Amino acid sequence: MKQEAPLHALAAYLPDGTFEQVMAYLTEYKVHLTVTRERQSILGDYRHPDRRGGHRISINGNLNRYAFLITLLHEISHLTTYMQYGNTVASHGKEWKFHFSAVLKQFVGKGYLPPDVEMALRQSIQNPAASSCADDDLMRVLKRYDHKKENHFLVEQLPENQLFRTKDGRVFRKGERIRKRYRCEEVATKRMYLFSPVYEVEVVAA
Repeated sequence: MKQEAPLHALAAYLPDGTFEQVMAYLTEYKVHLTVTRERQSILGDYRHPDRRGGHRISINGNLNRYAFLITLLHEISHLTTYMQYGNTVASHGKEWKFHFSAVLKQFVGKGYLPPDVEMALRQSIQNPAASSCADDDLMRVLKRYDHKKENHFLVEQLPENQLFRTKDGRVFRKGERIRKRYRCEEVATKRMYLFSPVYEVEVVAA
């Protein structure tokens, strides 16, 4: 289900003071922006112009204001990269990283963001991850501003062998950390999966 809304309604999703700058991008490039329900695998998406229309960006509507802004800027950076290079460069290559860093710099140091988000974003600017949800340090900080849900925690906050439920209803047992991920066993199938330390799950009583 997608929500089409007047662009002025976008202000409710953004940190105070950022609306005008964001609108400048959307109007300059005539972006069709869609706010969607939560998607499990992505926070946002950019589609370049084709026979169906011009630039299209979709952003998950369940994100907190700071995560929404950073995700939107991530997708706008895909747009500006496409405008310069078309489809001739890697999706998250050095060209996109250059554009994303340039866009982000316009929003830091302006008082729009809390100090901890600002600090994490400044670190991310040096070498942006392929997505904001792939940058564990940035995600960890952004999640502090999510609406708190009862009995929900990040995987890294759980003790080893703790049972937890993912958003699709499957139940897992937390295992050992392997490099940057946790190895967890799906209880029903005994199959092993790797989880991000900052993935949010619901604790299940043993």
